[in-house]
Amino acid sequence: MATGRRRVAVTGLGVVTPLGGNARNFFGRLLEGRSGAVPITKFDASAFTTRFACEVAEFDPEPILPKHERRRLDPFVVYAICAAQEAIGDSGLDLEKVDRNRVGAIVGTGIGGIHEMEDQHTLLRDRGPGRVSPFLVPKMMANAVSGQIAIKFGLRGTNFTTASACASAGHAIGLAHRSIAYGDADVVVTGGAEAATTPLGLAGFCSARALSTRNEEPQRASRPFDRERDGFVIGEGAGMLVFEELEHARRRKAPIYAEALGFGSTDDAFHITAPAEDGDGAARAMEEALRDGGIAPEKIDYVNAHGTSTPLNDKMETGAVKRVFGAHAKRLAISSTKSMIGHLLGAAAAVELVACVLSVEKGAVHPTINYENPDPECDLDVVPNEAREMKVRYVISNSLGFGGHNVCLLVGPPP
Repeated sequence: MATGRRRVAVTGLGVVTPLGGNARNFFGRLLEGRSGAVPITKFDASAFTTRFACEVAEFDPEPILPKHERRRLDPFVVYAICAAQEAIGDSGLDLEKVDRNRVGAIVGTGIGGIHEMEDQHTLLRDRGPGRVSPFLVPKMMANAVSGQIAIKFGLRGTNFTTASACASAGHAIGLAHRSIAYGDADVVVTGGAEAATTPLGLAGFCSARALSTRNEEPQRASRPFDRERDGFVIGEGAGMLVFEELEHARRRKAPIYAEALGFGSTDDAFHITAPAEDGDGAARAMEEALRDGGIAPEKIDYVNAHGTSTPLNDKMETGAVKRVFGAHAKRLAISSTKSMIGHLLGAAAAVELVACVLSVEKGAVHPTINYENPDPECDLDVVPNEAREMKVRYVISNSLGFGGHNVCLLVGPPP
């Protein structure tokens, strides 16, 4: 860790997921090995090659965002604001008692307001340009997610949105960490949000042959590291965390779940959708995060894998972990949250980091479900099918996105 750098505490957690809201309930369901995959209900998917997804469940935004407010927000922003409300409440942060000029919001999304884009394109086609909503641009734009959080909660500090496909929330969280560490903010609400389960979003991934087609058994479809994996399951939702300068948190006696320690970011410079087979970019991101946090590889207890359930990614990631950790790789517990909630795209890194933080707090790691057929090319301990109680101190979480973007986040125990 760089000398003179301020330390960063994780003081609040919030989620909206296919396993429901409330971070602790969500984590409990992960430990139970529940799957959130269901036949798609949001539109008629009968003509698609994949007809299921991990849709947001048990979600009522009305207490936080009344209907008249939601009309001006795309669903991805609704998810983000509700998760941010939970995280801020969980942290005990009284926004009336802090300098809001020093409180920021840095949030990732991979796709942004695709619901609004599709709806308004239909209006343009069917009824002409005069019927297109004046709210199209402010609802569709990716940076609405951080901007609307700032408006809702009165946060006047650093504020922007990151977009790097499946690594979007990872970049947001890493930059939130650095904003506090380097003195630009005292508190940052950070994470990611996505709501891309739409006809166009699904059709695009189907055409790219990226999705599982196990339509008759959706809950068994996401099977990271299993030899019979055939693609990922699209998910949606949001994860938000409150990052806070350590002494700022201590002064107000805030709950401290973990310490944010390191951030690594690289690119494969190889292919717009496929990962580099040698895993060099992913490995370098892990090495950078460890170096940034000043933690030796052998101190890592748990890896929350990107683990998409695609043939190329899982093999590549396994190799990258072996390169970084050497003999210690065989002693690591490694699991994929995506086996249960699908791939939340730009929100994935945030929801998965919430799981990592709770693993540190609870001393347990969730399983990789649907692991039935061992793959000799994915031969590490993937915590198959059942949760595991274990001492969890240092954790890394990987997010590897289209465009070759690689992010690794490192968290450790409360100071």
